[in-house]
Amino acid sequence: MTTPVRQRTRHDPISAVKMSEWLTTAVDVWAEANHLTRSDAIGKLVEFGLKTAPPVLSLTHSIASDATRIEEIAVHEIEGLIDPALPVDERERRIRRLTEGPPEFSQERIDLPKQRT
Repeated sequence: MTTPVRQRTRHDPISAVKMSEWLTTAVDVWAEANHLTRSDAIGKLVEFGLKTAPPVLSLTHSIASDATRIEEIAVHEIEGLIDPALPVDERERRIRRLTEGPPEFSQERIDLPKQRT
């Protein structure tokens, strides 16, 4: 069974927006004051909001900071599980092995800097 192909028209696609009663009233008041329909008013208000919104951080920055934060949480949790009687260097080695993985796989990790050979 094939799905019917939607014909292109010169009209914008319809989009439904769910708003509370007080927000709908506020939009209607703004629309009337600006001689617009509710639909046009919602579009204009969204445009104004997007123009004045703070800039969105780049996706790569967000991913990098999330990865760092996740690693910090993991290290904190691992520190609570490792035997406190172990020497500091052994504790650090175990934490590093758990967060970075076994050394034989380090070349495969895309989130770690490549080791110079």
